[in-house]
Amino acid sequence: MSCQIIHLLQFLLSSSGYGGTLRRMKFLALLIQSILLVAIWCSPAAAIGPERLVYDVSWSGLNAGTAVLEVAAQGDDFRILNTIASNSFVSVFFRIDDKTESTVSRSVKPKSFKEKISEGKFRAHREATFNFTTHQAESKDLLTNTVKRDAITARTYDNLSSIYFLRSLQLAPGQSISFEIYDTKHLWKAEAKVGHREEITTSLGKFKTIMVTSQLTRDGIPAKVGNPTFWFTDDNQHIPVRIKTQLKVGEITLTLAKEK
Repeated sequence: MSCQIIHLLQFLLSSSGYGGTLRRMKFLALLIQSILLVAIWCSPAAAIGPERLVYDVSWSGLNAGTAVLEVAAQGDDFRILNTIASNSFVSVFFRIDDKTESTVSRSVKPKSFKEKISEGKFRAHREATFNFTTHQAESKDLLTNTVKRDAITARTYDNLSSIYFLRSLQLAPGQSISFEIYDTKHLWKAEAKVGHREEITTSLGKFKTIMVTSQLTRDGIPAKVGNPTFWFTDDNQHIPVRIKTQLKVGEITLTLAKEK
């Protein structure tokens, strides 16, 4: 609190007589209004909680399958589970069966991350644990039976918890948000930029959204794939209505189809 405000408080609260009382009443009214405004401006978005979001997946415009993003309570923590499965048509030439899981605290700090990826002939099965006391992450490759440790920062998230970190913020056009993402192999610098508000239409109806783009870099070199763009509902829940991500073989889009 500045010296000027302290002096003003002392003057108003120590004033005597009718004039002093009137000043105190006016001051208290202004103080209450200010507190209410600060509460509105600074109130956080909705905290993480149980939910189940189902998405239609399109791959370069082609109906490709279904994705599910689900959160469930797990003791004092939350478990975030994401699955993506290609439909029977796409599976004929490129089968996708991906499962990623993140365990986070109530403040969305990641504790562990697991991924089991099956895309065409590509396979990956990795796990990572996060230690924010030592600022270290330990990852295991379960296919090669190797272990590695990497330094992380206090603002490090995994691929799933990073979504909920963004959802926990008050988003306004023009914002730029910096943090890191650990993908079990490397620590990436992430820069998320809040863009314009936009009304989009899905099978569930119309949604007022706010767009957030992201860019990953490592050693100053931008990532060529990933870098998702989100359309979050423009409210305290920030539900991702649409997600677009660039792959090596085209663009994948997830569009919200069911919400529970």
